[in-house]
Parts: sequence; structure tokens; C-alpha cells
Amino acid sequence: MSKPISQGNSAAVEAPFSLRAILPPLMAIIVGMIMVILDSTAVNVAVPNLVQYFDTDLKTVQWAITGYTLALAAVIPLAGYMTDRFGSKQVFLTTIAMFVLGSVLCSVAQTSAQLVLFRVIQGLGGGMVAPIGMAMVFRLAPAERRGSIMGLLGIPMLLAPALGPILSGWLVEYVSWHWIFLINLPIGIVGIIIGIKYLPVTEKKGRAHLDIFGIILAPVAFSMLAYGVNQGGGESWTSTGAIVGLSVGGVALVLFVIAELLQKHPLLELRVFRSSDFTRGIILSWVTQAALFGSMLFVPLYLQQIRNYTPLETGLILLPQALASGVGMPLGGRLFDRIGARPLVFVGLSIISTALFLLSGVTVDTSLPVIMLSLVMMGLGMGLSMMPVNTHVLNSAPREWVGRVTPLTAAAQQVVVSFAVAGMTGYLTSQIAVHMGEMAAGSNPLAAAVQGFDDVFFLSACIAVAGVVLSLILRRPKTAGAAPSPEEPQTDAAMMMGH
Repeated sequence: MSKPISQGNSAAVEAPFSLRAILPPLMAIIVGMIMVILDSTAVNVAVPNLVQYFDTDLKTVQWAITGYTLALAAVIPLAGYMTDRFGSKQVFLTTIAMFVLGSVLCSVAQTSAQLVLFRVIQGLGGGMVAPIGMAMVFRLAPAERRGSIMGLLGIPMLLAPALGPILSGWLVEYVSWHWIFLINLPIGIVGIIIGIKYLPVTEKKGRAHLDIFGIILAPVAFSMLAYGVNQGGGESWTSTGAIVGLSVGGVALVLFVIAELLQKHPLLELRVFRSSDFTRGIILSWVTQAALFGSMLFVPLYLQQIRNYTPLETGLILLPQALASGVGMPLGGRLFDRIGARPLVFVGLSIISTALFLLSGVTVDTSLPVIMLSLVMMGLGMGLSMMPVNTHVLNSAPREWVGRVTPLTAAAQQVVVSFAVAGMTGYLTSQIAVHMGEMAAGSNPLAAAVQGFDDVFFLSACIAVAGVVLSLILRRPKTAGAAPSPEEPQTDAAMMMGH
């Protein structure tokens, strides 16, 4: 059974590091995180079927993804408070149980509105799984081995993106889309059983402060801004939905920032942006998230709607991308310990940019090897750049605020992903309409749809190029490599990889 561990990770300081010793709790954490990531990638492949099943449009079903990511963002900042109040192990297992409940509800949804609502419940459960899980791994890994251990952790976690589309494709094609959610039930039960037995019990802090204003204002700001971006990209930036969403969201965001700066114990510690190294790193992280996850939704859509591949065939086509990430991530983690983030992020984002530019030239009959080469390049670039930039952000935070960094970065990344998905979905819809209007009567309507996909991939490529430029201003943080003393607060979470 698990034994309590004290704050400060003194045991890790006194005893030599042993990978074998951390494997059982590491496995418990991995199972929980794999379940959340598996679900995210599985839904992407099922989107065309969900549109058809619920007899609705892409913009409506897309809110099942945007609502999920916004729910993740809403609860991620609570991770620090909840673990302080109830302990990491208890909260981790509870959130897994809630995620499983949301998954079961999604599997029985009768309308698209119910699916969106149940996905929000699912996101509220899954939001804290990754930051709390990473926090526990981070406490177990010594500072000089963090890059390697996080890279090692990334290998099995990347099995989820690899297997998710294939499993989803098989279930949608041969069973039912309902099972892409119901499959989380046995995985969640296994994760809870392993977690009860092996996860270490952390000490609870005597006092935990809850920022009420932050909890109220943050979801309003993020959800309304995402809604406004979606309406603006899909219809018009002067439409009522866009104006109301952006106005309400903008005002709520300003009030949220003011409230957080005035709070003694804020939900998100925004003063960490005083560190120029942190600011550069997190802006680069946002750009990377927007370019990657904003475009990854549309590859399955292109393969199924334009090329008429089945869901299972789509999953198999996407497999090399995840395998390439599995090669790049441990390599990036190992090299980060030696050369830092800048060269890895520069190379990784350069590869991603090239891949997206290749995808921006696809046609109705582009050869499959060209598409798969682009996907492999995206996976490799993501593996090389994601973990280093996240670890760089963590290392560059001022030491006195290091415990607040991951809730901030994880929440912000989920918000950026939701904005990117909402904005690019709207942009795709509007560009297809524009190209349809430009085409002569009797032309193939698929040509207009392909041009819309090309526009989205080109936009993503331009965002990735901006990331390449920004990577040049990264530098090794002044505090990197300095180990905090036992008296100083430890981080409450390690880092967050996007869902």
C-alpha cells in the first residue's frame, strides 16, 4: 500500500534515485492520463459521424470539443487548491471517477445539445487529471533527471494519440460511436484500482485559500471569448454573436486580471509574467498549441469528407504521426537536459511549419504518401518541441511562484486550444462558402471544400512560422538548474501537454 510522503520531497534528496521505485505510481498516473488523452483524439475521428447522427452541422458538433477544452481550462486552476485541501491522491482518483461518469453520459446522449453538456461534465472531471498527475511525477523525479523522466513518461502517453484514432475508427465503423466514450469505463476502473494501491499519499496543507472572483470570472471570460471567436470566424466579426461574445468576454477578462492582481492568494498567479523568460516561453507555447491543435482536427475531416476514407482507415493513416511523436519526445527530453529548449523548439517548429505548408497544397487527389509524410513531420516536430518548451516555462518561473506556474500554463493552453478550434472551424466554414461563391456553375463542390481546408492549413503554417521566429529569443533561464531548498515551496504541478 502507499505510504505518505512529505512535502519538499526529502526522500528523493536523501535516497539515490531509482526508476524501478517510481514505476508503480508512474503506471497509475499514466493510466489515468492516457484515458483523458485517448478520449480527445478519438472524438476527432468521430466528428463526421456525429454530424450525421445528430443531423446537425460541423459548427454545432465542434462545440462538443470546444466545450470540453473550456471545461478543462475552468477546473485546471483549481488543482492547487484542491490538492492543498484534500491531497493529491484523493483528488486525482475523484477526478478520474467524474471523467468516467461524464463519458458514460456522453455515450447515451440523444441530441447534440446533450452531447455538448455531457462533454462539459467530462471536461470538468478530466481537467485536473493531467496537472495533478504531472505534479506527482515531478515530485518523484530529481531536478537533473526531469527532462529524461518526462520524456520517458511521454512514450506511453503517446500511445493514446496513436491508438485513439484507430480504436475510434474501428468502433465507429463496426460497432457504434457510443463506444468511443463507453470504452473509458473499464480503463477508468483499472486506473482507480491501481491508483488506490500505489499512488503516494501527500500531506494536506492546513490552510487552502479559494479565489471566488477568479472562479466566477475565468469561465465567463474564456467561454464568451471562444464563442465570439467562433462566431466571428464562421459568420462575420460584426455579427451580433461575435460582438456580444468578444465584448462580454473581454470585459470579464479585464476584471479577472484586475481581481487576480489584487488577490493575496489568486487562482492564477499572473505576476509571474514579470519574468521575461517565462513570458517568452509561454507565448511561444501558446503559438505552438494554436498551430498544432487548431489544425489537427481538420486532417481527419479532410480524409473522411474529401477523400472518403472510412473512420478506421483514417485512424491508420494518422498512426505514423503519433509514432513519430513517440520518437521525438524522449529524444527532445534527453537533449533538453544537455542543450536547453531553444535549438529543439527552433528545429521542431521548423519541421511543423514545413509539414503544414505541404498540407496547405493538398487537392482532391493528393497522393496518400505525401499526406502521411506531412503527418510524420508534424508528429516529429511536436515530439521535439512540446516537452522542451513546457519544461523551459516551468524552469523560468520565479522560485517564489513556481507552485502556481502549471495551473496557469495548463489553463492558458486549454483556452488557446479552444480558441484555435473555434476560430479555425469558423474560418473553414466561411472559406468554403467564399470559394463556392467564386466557382462557376457545374463545378465540383469538393474543389471549394478542399480550398477551404488549404486555407486553414496555410493559416496554421503561418502561426507555426511565427513560433519559429519567437523561438530565437528563448534563452536559458537564470534559475535553471538551481534546486529549491526544503524550506521553499515545491511545485504543485509539472507541466501540461495539450489534449
